Amino acid sequence: MAKSSSSDNSREKLLTTLTPVVSVLLALIVGAIIIACLGKSPVQGYAAMLQGSLGSLSKVAKTLERSCPLIFTGLCAVFAYKCGVFNLGGEGQFIMGGCAAATVVLGLGLDGPVGMLCGLTAGIVVGGLWGLLPGIMKITRGLNEMITTIMLNYVAMYFMEYVFKNLLSDNGLPKTLAMPNAARLPGIGGMHVGVILAVLLGLFLWYLIFRTSFGFKIRAVGMNPIASRVSGFPVNRLVLLAFVISGAIAGMGGAVELLGKTPYRLAAGFGAGFGFDGVAIALISQLNPIAAMLVAILFGILNTGGTMMQSVIGVPTAIVDIIRGLIIIFAVAGMAIVKLPKIIAFFSSRGPKQGANEPEVATDKKAEVTA
Repeated sequence: MAKSSSSDNSREKLLTTLTPVVSVLLALIVGAIIIACLGKSPVQGYAAMLQGSLGSLSKVAKTLERSCPLIFTGLCAVFAYKCGVFNLGGEGQFIMGGCAAATVVLGLGLDGPVGMLCGLTAGIVVGGLWGLLPGIMKITRGLNEMITTIMLNYVAMYFMEYVFKNLLSDNGLPKTLAMPNAARLPGIGGMHVGVILAVLLGLFLWYLIFRTSFGFKIRAVGMNPIASRVSGFPVNRLVLLAFVISGAIAGMGGAVELLGKTPYRLAAGFGAGFGFDGVAIALISQLNPIAAMLVAILFGILNTGGTMMQSVIGVPTAIVDIIRGLIIIFAVAGMAIVKLPKIIAFFSSRGPKQGANEPEVATDKKAEVTA
């Protein structure tokens, strides 16, 4: 029976792992059908996409830069969801991180490595504090964090508008002054060093979640907060920490985006869409930080290569948005399907029936002892 249970678990893990891969393949197939219906060649289009995103070292670097903010917001959602809280405020926390970095660097007139470090630190701290707000409202008043985090996204967006239109405006223009050259993140291999920071952060979070006692407590609260409270875990404190750490990750992403990527300014559209893309990445990756980084890079490939596909075969870049949306739909639907009891029973019945053989083995051994 133990072997049967173990094989069932391994089968379920295999299905869970294959679901995102199958979702990507199905989305690409549907995208190919749409391209073919437009009278274009899907093979030529996807080849152009890969050429535009991975065709040279400089294009790979550009793709990784486009993936960087998605890695941060994806990790932000992963960590919160692991603790059972739904942080939909990654975009607002990302924006506040950028606002904090701009305010510290430009407002205090900082420059050089000191300005860069202070900007990153301010982004992390303010992002964490912005994440703390819905945590406090959830713990003290029982407010739904999905609603409060979405509302705080709008607050952050309008606060950023005040910053780049009034507080730090570039001679009355609707954008801030550019970050000083010496305060920007240094480049490495054609990309800013923030990409390296994002990857290191993802590896650290994987270790923290799956290899430490703190991570075990976070996962336990996410799976069953009542049992965790009975076991003596400080559930409320862990929930608040999850909000703070999640917000700090997104805030760091905002500071990195501002200090590392052209045009090095706050302006309309800064951080737009990154938060909800991060939620989708977390769901597709099934709350695994390393998988979240891979999915974010896939989204970066689609974003970067879409322009090249448009110029080569003449299809609109909306095709890329359709493919990305289909990946999300197929992944979420697939995860729901593989959890259905009938599906689990179907795949269990296809496996080796070890439990039925065990009594026969036991009978044979008993006969040998008797003889």
